Amino acid sequence: MDWIEHLSDTNWFLLVSALKCLGAFAVLMFIVAYIVLVERKLCAAIQDRIGPNRAGPFGLLQPAADAVKAFLKEDFMPRHVRPVYYWLAPAIVMVPSLLTIAVIPFGSRLGTNPMVIADLNVGILYTFGIVSLGVYGIVLAGYAANSKYPFMGGIRSSAQLISYEVAMGLSVVPVFLLVGDLNLSAVIGHQATGLFSWLVFQQPLAFAIFLAAAFAETNRLPFDLPEAEQELAGGYNVEYSSIKFALFFMGEYANMTAASAMMVTLFFGGWTLPWFGLNQPAQPGEWLKGLLHVSIFLAKVLTFLVLFIWVRWMWPRFRYDQLMNLGWKRFVPLALANLVLTAAWLWWRA
Repeated sequence: MDWIEHLSDTNWFLLVSALKCLGAFAVLMFIVAYIVLVERKLCAAIQDRIGPNRAGPFGLLQPAADAVKAFLKEDFMPRHVRPVYYWLAPAIVMVPSLLTIAVIPFGSRLGTNPMVIADLNVGILYTFGIVSLGVYGIVLAGYAANSKYPFMGGIRSSAQLISYEVAMGLSVVPVFLLVGDLNLSAVIGHQATGLFSWLVFQQPLAFAIFLAAAFAETNRLPFDLPEAEQELAGGYNVEYSSIKFALFFMGEYANMTAASAMMVTLFFGGWTLPWFGLNQPAQPGEWLKGLLHVSIFLAKVLTFLVLFIWVRWMWPRFRYDQLMNLGWKRFVPLALANLVLTAAWLWWRA
């Protein structure tokens, strides 16, 4: 391995960054593929069915079968669509979730390398800036279809995401008031002193608002109004088929994963556990501890993904007026009140 010794610091940084990008992308796509299988199995259990069990042992190859099916189905484009936007929309839906993962610390260190692709000082601002781009893909899909139901789905989605982004953004401000830093690694460091230093215990209202807003931002039940099969026959993606439909599907689950990773980072201590010294970063050479930190983070993310799935199959869908009233008349005032109270408490304590 003499070539490693001859790498400059810049080249080594680029190589490690490329490997982290590839690793994060591979893990995200693996989670997206198999969380669909978990959803189908959990749904089957709730409905007293068996679920997928034909492709491979226990149905474990079902995601591969679904991927092959998506690629082999006819990529049909209706005549009445607007072609440029029709092709662009699925890619715009998928990309933001991939970019969000770049600033989330998914571990402490492996060797001397921090387990975050880009440790930005304004990580949360970057995250909200990128997440807000996802709505453009859905709106474009509704517009490009040149059809009534997809257009209504796109309009619903734009109103819903704008409404709940306000509540989501306000809900995390008290978190950063307590931490005193916008860096996500600093947020995790603030929570590393013990179980009750996790911000879910210090800011339970902020977490509750963020969780509800995450359901709305990812278009999941009980806030899946942009799709609403009973009302809009599938909404913004009804004119799509083959791999372009699969991109919308993958984008939804990738957004769920990114939202879960954000909740773990902001409120549940990130990759830390308050026991067995797992709240301290791994030192150079502590490879097992570094891998344990990554595993802890992934386990917490998977817990939230199961929560997303459970809520989908247990809760009814809100009416659209209920959705908007809840966002503007409940969550936004509550988030503002929580922000004011937190600021007042910090001022009084100082």
